[in-house]
Amino acid sequence: MKITDYLLSYSPPLWATFIAGLLLVITLTLSIYLIFEHLASYKNPEEQKFLIGVILMVPCYSIESFVSLVNPSISVDCSILRDCYESFAMYCFGRYLVACLGGEERTIQFMERLGYASSLTPLLDLDCDKGTVKHPFPMNYFLKPWKLGQWFYQVIKFGIVQYMIIKLLTALLAVILEAFGVYCEGEFKWGCGYPYMAVVLNFSQSWALYCLIQFYTVTKDELAYIKPLAKFLTFKSIVFLTWWQGVAIALFSALGLFRSPIAESLQLKSSVQDFIICIEVDVLNHQCSSSSADGHCFCCSHIRFPIRTL
Repeated sequence: MKITDYLLSYSPPLWATFIAGLLLVITLTLSIYLIFEHLASYKNPEEQKFLIGVILMVPCYSIESFVSLVNPSISVDCSILRDCYESFAMYCFGRYLVACLGGEERTIQFMERLGYASSLTPLLDLDCDKGTVKHPFPMNYFLKPWKLGQWFYQVIKFGIVQYMIIKLLTALLAVILEAFGVYCEGEFKWGCGYPYMAVVLNFSQSWALYCLIQFYTVTKDELAYIKPLAKFLTFKSIVFLTWWQGVAIALFSALGLFRSPIAESLQLKSSVQDFIICIEVDVLNHQCSSSSADGHCFCCSHIRFPIRTL
């Protein structure tokens, strides 16, 4: 039996469909509630429009994962759509942080002032020396210190944008390879396109993540009022860890190390990933909405009531 015929005839266990469907309804309800909260207090559009873009990633992940779980034959198409929005959400997250600093011009000015101050006082809390940002081990063996100011901002911006571009290009390439039957999602075979794109995307994601870490290191004090660490960790867990999670599931399955009863009942590697994501985004969204009730949103919004004005 061809793999396409098997996918068309396959249906997930009833318990998995029921749990994933219930979590989807909860996730959509909480996401819509959080979005309406922002729209009801839409006093800072330069920040909130990017926040809404990030928040929409949660229902996007949930819907895609549920549809892919119920109908594995279109799992590749669903994951491609998710990847496209994921790259846009990455852009929104970076723009949100810049908006919180007052826009690009103010962000560059802030970094230039910080670079000048660090050149006068080398022993600042930041890992700066003479207006530069040092790289931790082992990156310090490959990269020279980055100069604070417009150069630093452009490097960080390019690090985020390159991931968005590569993500879109690999999604388009996946469509073409899938049409010829050589994409083989989750298969680590020389004749498949999946392992090569997995390597490229891992390098691209790692670089984008590193740039975000460096940006956080420099701006954490200035952005303390929005609790940037919580947002950074949450966004990283959605975008980066879910991708690496999928690669790990495919790799463990290929090596015969994935033997849990749940995995065996779901049968497909993509179904295991989709079911796990349905659980993860629901837990994440519940944290966002519950924490917004006391005036602070854990992952998506900063001080909810009142909204800060620049």
